[in-house]
Parts: sequence; C-alpha cells; structure tokens
Amino acid sequence: MNMSCRRVMFLLVIAFALGSKGYSQSLVPAIITFGDSSVDVGNNNYIPTLFKANYPPYGKDFINHQPTGRFCNGKLVTDITADTLQFTSYAPAYLSPQASGKNLLIGANFASAGGGYDDQTSTLNHAIPLSQQLQYYKEYQSKLAQVAGSTKSASIIKDAIYVLGAGSGDFLQNYYVNPLLNKAYTPEQYSSILVGIFSSFIKTMYGLGARKFGVTSLPPLGCLPLARTLFGFHGKGCVSNINTDAQQFNKKLNSSAASLQKQLPDLRLVIFDIFQPLYDLVKNPSSQGFVEATRGCCGTGTVETTVFLCNPNSPGTCSNASQYVFWDSVHPSQAANQILADALVLAGFALI
Repeated sequence: MNMSCRRVMFLLVIAFALGSKGYSQSLVPAIITFGDSSVDVGNNNYIPTLFKANYPPYGKDFINHQPTGRFCNGKLVTDITADTLQFTSYAPAYLSPQASGKNLLIGANFASAGGGYDDQTSTLNHAIPLSQQLQYYKEYQSKLAQVAGSTKSASIIKDAIYVLGAGSGDFLQNYYVNPLLNKAYTPEQYSSILVGIFSSFIKTMYGLGARKFGVTSLPPLGCLPLARTLFGFHGKGCVSNINTDAQQFNKKLNSSAASLQKQLPDLRLVIFDIFQPLYDLVKNPSSQGFVEATRGCCGTGTVETTVFLCNPNSPGTCSNASQYVFWDSVHPSQAANQILADALVLAGFALI
C-alpha cells in the first residue's frame, strides 16, 4: 500500500470515528510531547542555549512564514500528525506564554533541541534534560487540573497521546564526540543505557496516568548531512557504521517496548520506525519527487549545527525546500516530514 493510500484510508477511519461520536472534534483530547529538536516547537526560545531556531530562514514555509523555534522550514511530523487528528491548533511550547489557561487543554510540548535520553547530552548542549521535562509535566498536570477540574483533567491525561522523540543527539552530539563516553562504552553498551532510561521514563509516566505512547526510533543517523560531513571522511554514501549503531539501538528499543507492554496493563506503546522510510528516501529521492538528499537546503547544507545553524546570513539557502530531503544538516524538510508522517500513520492508529 503506498503512502497516499495509507493516508486516505486513515482519514476515512477518522471520519467514521468522528461521525460515530455525532460531533466534530479532534480524535484524542491532547498531544503531549517530550524529546529533542525533532519535536521542539519553541521551548529553546526561552532558555540560554546555542540551539535556537527562532529566526529566518527557519519557518519560512510555516504558518505566516514565521520562525517559531521549530528546526524546519515548515511543519514537523508531530504538527502534521496533529492536523491528521483534526486539531485546529498546536499544543504550545511549555515555556512559552501561550502555555496557559484553555490552551493547556490540547496538551503541551516539553521538548528541547540539543536534548536526549541521557541528561548529560542536554547538559553539554544547555538544553532541557528529559528529567526536567518530566518535572515540567508534573507541573502541567497541576495547572491542567486548575483549568479543567480534576475529573476532566484525569480524562485528558488518560486519553492523550504522548509523543517521545529523542536519541539522535545522544549519539551525534555526545557519544561520538565525547571521549569520556566512547572510550568507556561500545555503541551497543551506550544504547543499552539509553534504552534503560527510556524504560524508566515510560514506567514513571504510566504511574502518572499516561497510557498511549508514540515513540520514534532513531533515523539513519549515518545519512544525515552532518554525519556525512563530520564522520564520513568525504565518502559519497551514508556512514554505514553509524547507521548500524542506530539499527542496534532501534532493535533494543523495540525489545524494551514489547517487554513494557507485557508488564503494564492498558499500556499502548507504538515505536514509530523513522529509520526505514527516511533511509529509502535518501537512497531514492526521485521516487518521491525530491532532487537532493545529501545536503540540506539552508546555508552550506553540511554543518549547520550549534553556531553553524542556518541564519539570515547563511550563503546559498535554496529557493525551494520541497525539493530537498533535509532542511539543514540534521533535520528533514517539511516535504520529507510529510512523507514520514504518511509512513507512520497506520502504525499510529493503534493509539486511538
């Protein structure tokens, strides 16, 4: 089944489900998000860090062509998912002024660019650690109860979809460049540490009432323009050993998820496979109408990270990001995010 057919099928199911309710609303009450730059919608705008995307050309294809703190030219996969689930607005970044009052009823986003499963990754990058995101979530629960009342609040917490997107920074911005880690642990050992943190996080969230989780796998890290530039030694293809490390992590993540499902009653936990659809896109971009999959659209397209992030002075930002698989050296373009969202849409149905 091709991606457009999947999306049409999913939308038909949604239409049927909404129709059976007899009124028009989103299919789940809220989307609550944790993780790194793949899902950050602007929390880093409010903390002292180099990882910011609140200036052009970020957001040039987003609503009103405004930068918001999303590391993309337009919508993230989570935004497209919210659209599909019939949300009319997006859950706010928790540190933003918008995260108050009735806006909290549709969820909140706690993600922080430069973060990861490993709190040390966040500390190195001056991002919000996952442990702190969890503390903010507890604070959010209290605020939600004040806005909605205890009964409705409990219902929102139980029926919300929880999204977790992390891990890339743990490898690219910590493990591979940190001798204290890569001399002490093999990639497989470090993966086990990260997956242990993931498991503890899910158990803690479950204890706080969360039941439906969508967690992204690692992408093909060795295919990201940044990895090709820094670790590829000028080779033409993806960096195979880094992709192997990502696949090992994903295998452990899936195994841990299966174990958690057996341990925790009523838990719905879906691992969204980002690796294969993005790898396929990089290997055969023209099959989906893309022309460039080895470098990002903005700036040099090879090393835009931290102080090298895209900015108005970056030379050579492309005029049509929809032809590029990657927006900057790490993050997919909105057009690629649409492909990824379409690939994940049926797997996500298990959460509804």
